[in-house]
Amino acid sequence: MDEKEILRDRIIQVLKTIYDPEIPVNIWDMGLIYHLDIDDDMSVLIVMTLTAPNCPVAESLPLDVESAVKNTEGVNNVQVQVTFEPAWDIRMLSDEAKVELNLI
Repeated sequence: MDEKEILRDRIIQVLKTIYDPEIPVNIWDMGLIYHLDIDDDMSVLIVMTLTAPNCPVAESLPLDVESAVKNTEGVNNVQVQVTFEPAWDIRMLSDEAKVELNLI
């Protein structure tokens, strides 16, 4: 594995420690992370969404993501962008999340 792949795995593990307060599933398995890119300078771009634009944590969750990823070993810089295109829906849950929520 190269350095970027190792860092990507590390970041995913960090994202799996962050939970949406309304659904007891981490944001990675919820499918809230649409894009995770690491450039050659080990700067990270995360494009994410929320369960709804009026989500109670609409302001704080992206900041939590930025802070957690910024504190990940090997990360030099983090930019978090929030989008609502496409809108999140329950089909974006990972199979693990669906099992956890008794959906399958």
